[in-house]
Amino acid sequence: MNTFLKRLLVTLSVVALGLFIYSYFVENIFASRLSPKDTVEFRLNDLRLEVFYNRPSKKGRDVFGALVPYNKVWRTGANEATTFETNKKLMIKGIYVPEGKYTLWTVPNDSSWKVILNTKQYSWGVDEEMQPMWDPNYDLLEIDIPVEKLDSVVEQFTIAFDNSTDNLKLTMAWDKTKIAVPLNVINDKK
Repeated sequence: MNTFLKRLLVTLSVVALGLFIYSYFVENIFASRLSPKDTVEFRLNDLRLEVFYNRPSKKGRDVFGALVPYNKVWRTGANEATTFETNKKLMIKGIYVPEGKYTLWTVPNDSSWKVILNTKQYSWGVDEEMQPMWDPNYDLLEIDIPVEKLDSVVEQFTIAFDNSTDNLKLTMAWDKTKIAVPLNVINDKK
């Protein structure tokens, strides 16, 4: 066997061993996740918005007020902290939000949710005691959004952008609960 093929075989073996070790000790990259990762994007002209989150499923469980307790900060999904990113300045319910990347936290309640944008980036959503890693000292925005009750069940937690009425909203829905956060883009005058 020539030298090139030997080196290629050794390199591929090292990569395969690395993937196996990572999969075994860190995250099983070969198994499907219970709460899969997802990224939702909204693009219009030069506006780019993006949310990265993990999507837990209802699986017959009571969600809000049980699995996700009322009046407590929630990582707004599962696993890693949920992030919201904008390349334009926004106004959200009268609060200025500069372009940038934020972590998104919520405090669900039966009639309204508190939505929080935090400037700190967190590696995970909760600590080893299952407490949110959220630090309120980095909060940029905290607003209340009314809950909309749905007629049908949303099985998997879903975040989306809705611009169907030319009023851009960030929506979150799970079980029979939905909220819609109004997003107003600030257009820079040149």
